[in-house]
Amino acid sequence: MGWTQRLRDAGMVVATTILLGGSLAVPAARAAVPPSAPLTDLVNPFIGTENEGNTYPGAAVPFGMVQFSPDTGHNTGYDYSQNHIRGFSLVHLSGVGCGLGGDLPVLPTTGDVTETDYAKYEAEFSHDSERASPGSYRVDLKTGIKAELTATARTGVQRYTFPATDKANVLLNAGQSLHRTISTKVEILDNRTVRTAITGSGFCQDTKPYTVYTVTRFDRPFTTSGTWNGDSVTEGSKESVSAGRNGAFVRFDTTKDRTVEATTALSYVDARGAALNLRSEGGRSFDAVRSRAHRTWEDRLDDVRAQGGGDTLRRTFYSSLYRSFLAPNIGSDADGRYTGWDQRVHRAQGFTYYQNWSLWDTYRTQSQLLSLLAPREARDMAISVIKIDEDSGWLPKWGYGTVETNIMTGDPVTPFLTNAYQQGLLNGYEERAYRALKKNADGVPPADSPAVGREANKEYIANGFAPYVKDRPHAKPGDSDYDHGASATLEYALSDAMLGAMARDLGHDADAARYAARSQNYRKIYDGSTGFFRARDASGTFTGPADPALSEGFHEGTSWQYQWLVPQDLPGMVDLIGGKQTANDRLDSFFAYEQLLKDPAKTAREVWVNGPYDYYNADKYNPQNEPDLIAPYTYLSTGQPWKTTDVVHAALTLFTDAPTGMTGNDDLGTMSAWNVLSSIGIFPVQPGYDTWGLSTPVFERVDLTLDRRYYPRGALTITAMGTSDRDRYIQSAKVDGSSYGRTYLTTESLRGLRSLSFTVGAEPSGWGTSADAAPPALGPTR
Repeated sequence: MGWTQRLRDAGMVVATTILLGGSLAVPAARAAVPPSAPLTDLVNPFIGTENEGNTYPGAAVPFGMVQFSPDTGHNTGYDYSQNHIRGFSLVHLSGVGCGLGGDLPVLPTTGDVTETDYAKYEAEFSHDSERASPGSYRVDLKTGIKAELTATARTGVQRYTFPATDKANVLLNAGQSLHRTISTKVEILDNRTVRTAITGSGFCQDTKPYTVYTVTRFDRPFTTSGTWNGDSVTEGSKESVSAGRNGAFVRFDTTKDRTVEATTALSYVDARGAALNLRSEGGRSFDAVRSRAHRTWEDRLDDVRAQGGGDTLRRTFYSSLYRSFLAPNIGSDADGRYTGWDQRVHRAQGFTYYQNWSLWDTYRTQSQLLSLLAPREARDMAISVIKIDEDSGWLPKWGYGTVETNIMTGDPVTPFLTNAYQQGLLNGYEERAYRALKKNADGVPPADSPAVGREANKEYIANGFAPYVKDRPHAKPGDSDYDHGASATLEYALSDAMLGAMARDLGHDADAARYAARSQNYRKIYDGSTGFFRARDASGTFTGPADPALSEGFHEGTSWQYQWLVPQDLPGMVDLIGGKQTANDRLDSFFAYEQLLKDPAKTAREVWVNGPYDYYNADKYNPQNEPDLIAPYTYLSTGQPWKTTDVVHAALTLFTDAPTGMTGNDDLGTMSAWNVLSSIGIFPVQPGYDTWGLSTPVFERVDLTLDRRYYPRGALTITAMGTSDRDRYIQSAKVDGSSYGRTYLTTESLRGLRSLSFTVGAEPSGWGTSADAAPPALGPTR
């Protein structure tokens, strides 16, 4: 049984969801989706909401500031295995690994307000009454109340249908979130309006505080209201300030009119910004906002038209495409003001300011997908990152809202920005970006900066490697490159290569030569006695276990998994470990290739995957975490490109139409973008550069609508007629009708193409195996 049939079976047996009124519910058997149905009908927002996928099912528009979604008690928000909702809160990030956001959980109740802890007043619900689709969510609570959510870019819109009662309440909980709440202020401004200011901190570890401002406007006056502070509820109170539990309740008489609608606007600037966003995007009915959100998503998804494959395959694909457009998020208000990383107010002029930067994850897949399908937004995102440097003095590593968290290691901002440059998104900003990147690559942030940057850069520049210093005290919150010196070295070297290529293009020849030389520093941690990369201590001595499956000094992985993270020079790395035969033998062992051929789905689930957070002590491919995302494409550089297709298609079986259908954390669209790119047959094999590796698409035809400002042809069609679980091997390829024998394309060549077509068959062929077929190493002559 092959990968396509396994996907279909997994969709029908394991998971899934039914289509009802254009919305998705889980679980049940799926009905077939007519070809003419809206693409939004193929999106299942519940995928990844169980087994630590950490996605959310609630309402958002593409890249919106607001993600209005239920929280069930899981540390990142919603977990499908739980059956109580504590509130519907405004801020969520798709697939993060630690608690973040969850600001202002709102819950409708009836009766007297006696509890102030949302863990005690939470409402039970059943998935049978739960529906979600792009831009909307609804659920029937077992209290007899129906809750419906939708969103604009900067507002969350809610509609509650109550039983007939004179005590229909809406609780606005300012003091409890998914992060650590430091202080909150609640104000009831009039008989329709509630305002809050919420200051919080956190994400895996404490960070500098940030403040979120909200204003909620109801569609009709409430009959009474009050606030709570701690356990004390005070009817008639108009204001409450607290460092603990804090909130407001408003009450309505629903004996005749049973529905209550409200719009909540968000701002990271100030209360005036929240009010402005409310005026700019509020004032419309719930139905009108929901309809517009659905149209927005349909327009976005319609840029990728996939044909062929079963319903389950198409559902997992379009659900991944949907999640790829959820972040980064708008950070500026309707008037362009935003809070910079210097905690001062700035105004974005000529661009939209974005925030939330999971760069260690997204630089490998999602940033390239957005460059291809959403280049205007991707340009603004890149400019926003440059503004972070200009506002705060340093580039980000993992940024949330208005602060740096320093989560993860290496230098991910460099390939993120060099990718934007290579994709033509930095016109007018090239030198500003380069200056920021050069400072980042050659220095270390000062002690009074919240950023850690390339923390081990002094030693790296002096000695060619970042040392692994076990149990070194952290000078700043977040992760430390010294804890993961071996993988930090590989990440630094990758970034040096990408910056060197940018420097060469811009005419900074001396810098280009210097960075190109540093890009070879991966060799400094190669231990010839083991044949693998290995951590070195401050004296330069190899340290930790010699067994590469037990190696220390690698972030969320082992030496086995990091050995392929040399995309800037795979030919050199292959020679280093003994040549193509050695590399192919090692790759076959790494992917359990013989087992894979016999049973790809079982190999993926039982050999590769060991648990959502089980990153260590393994000698096998981990398809659910970032270090290995490029690894399947290594075969393109070892003369066996058909094996890339085998591995990629096996890994795609891990994506199913189920709450457990996300492989690992989504990490702001990273895994989803991997699925999308791998499914259409083009993948960024040199992140930070302009190289796209080729493999067999899983669809017979994919039509991409592209922005003519960046892709003059305006469209690209990728075909692989007859592709299936059996006929999955590329026999030949053509670009615009002409034969093509290489296993990669460049962005420049993509811009000139109308069509990329593959002929496929049941057996591997000689396609892509010639000496010049593989993606070349980055170097002065490239």
